Amino acid sequence: MTLRLYDTATGEVRDFVPLEEGKAGIYVCGLTVQSEPHVGHVRSAVNFDVLRRWLAATGHDVTFIRNITDIDDKILTKSAEQNRPWYNLAYDMKRELDKAYDALHVLPPTYEPAATGHVPEMVELIELLIERGHAYPAADDSGDVYFDVRSWPAYGELTHQGIDDMEAAEDADPRGKRDPRDFALWKGWKQATEPRTASWRAPWGRGRPGWHIECSAMAGKYLGQAFDIHGGGVDLRFPHHENEQAQSKAAGGAFASYWLHNAWITTSGEKMSKSLGNSLLVPEVLKKVRGIELRYYMVAAHYRSHVEFSFEALADAATAFGRIERFLEKAGGSAEGAPFPEAFAAAMDDDLGTPAAVAAIHDAVRQGNCQVAAGDASGAAATANQVRAMLSVLGLDPADPHWTQDSGTGSADLKGVVDVLIAGLIDQRQAARASKDFAAADAIRDQIAAAGVEIEDTPQGARWTVTGKD
Repeated sequence: MTLRLYDTATGEVRDFVPLEEGKAGIYVCGLTVQSEPHVGHVRSAVNFDVLRRWLAATGHDVTFIRNITDIDDKILTKSAEQNRPWYNLAYDMKRELDKAYDALHVLPPTYEPAATGHVPEMVELIELLIERGHAYPAADDSGDVYFDVRSWPAYGELTHQGIDDMEAAEDADPRGKRDPRDFALWKGWKQATEPRTASWRAPWGRGRPGWHIECSAMAGKYLGQAFDIHGGGVDLRFPHHENEQAQSKAAGGAFASYWLHNAWITTSGEKMSKSLGNSLLVPEVLKKVRGIELRYYMVAAHYRSHVEFSFEALADAATAFGRIERFLEKAGGSAEGAPFPEAFAAAMDDDLGTPAAVAAIHDAVRQGNCQVAAGDASGAAATANQVRAMLSVLGLDPADPHWTQDSGTGSADLKGVVDVLIAGLIDQRQAARASKDFAAADAIRDQIAAAGVEIEDTPQGARWTVTGKD
């Protein structure tokens, strides 16, 4: 089987053929660290983490780059509102983002370059674009530098637009532009309103990079002038990715072979965002469900499908994942060396078809439960091996050390406390049963059940699992 991906540049599903056999270079646009991350922010990271895991599972050596934008108009504005240095805000929000990624078991990238650490590369790229006639310093002494969109005939090819049909770029004062659609590569330092620390030396005067040039420079440094996959949220297609591709190709690079974009998580039909005031911060959501359950909720939807967020749907997802966990607790198993069922592999190779892949997991769980009921311990263990192998690709194996240790939320400590409390009640119930006080034993079971915990009597003793309660 061959992995096929929907390339948003061509609008077609294409066989994935890497530039170098057995390797894969991926660049994903990371976040602007201006505020705490909400569940909509982290969806992209989870989706591309699944792509990375599947490529690795199918024998690819993956170089995965996800950048951080730590200097930006929004960061400067928010830091001024909060009366704190811009770099202090960016640093704190980056730490919050790291916690959110960790809580959802998003693997760290191979490299995570920050914009402020790559200004020399950006200046060099801008100089090259000026030399090639595709960029120009503004004539209004602002210190701005713009990309000349009309100098690049292919501008608009990524999103299939004509220049005259595009709206003006709103990233800088238009008075210094030759065309209102020209976009900023460099923004001159505004001494009256911006701190000097938010500016760097350049041939055109002190200033800072525009948003789009950041990713082109960092992708080129870590992946070269041609690489396999560029990813990000669908809202980045225009203008960000269109501008990235134009400036990179105008500088002489081939840039990305495939473009992948994940859809939004919406609330009330609108993109989840700070500006709409309907965001749900990751730590708040994790007070209601575990990180592994939130990840399952995101993974169960196809990456190109919009997801309408609701706590009811999240609770349903947690219940569904609980059924998988209960089977694994009964059957054991290991993810090591287990083959992927054909249905699962076919789903993943079909443009990362995670809904069908998750369905294949539940089919295997039903089969495994039948094996358990029939007393086929070896068959159930073999099925559990496959289930865990599939879950591992999706970052959802409950036995993964990441999920069994405290990830900074205190969940592991809390589980230890609950273990002791539930174990004490189970001991009381067993003592009541041993003395044939079945009324007391049933009362204890009901007490435990009222707390949302299910007790199952097995030959190895009583086991408990959280089922949830309304």
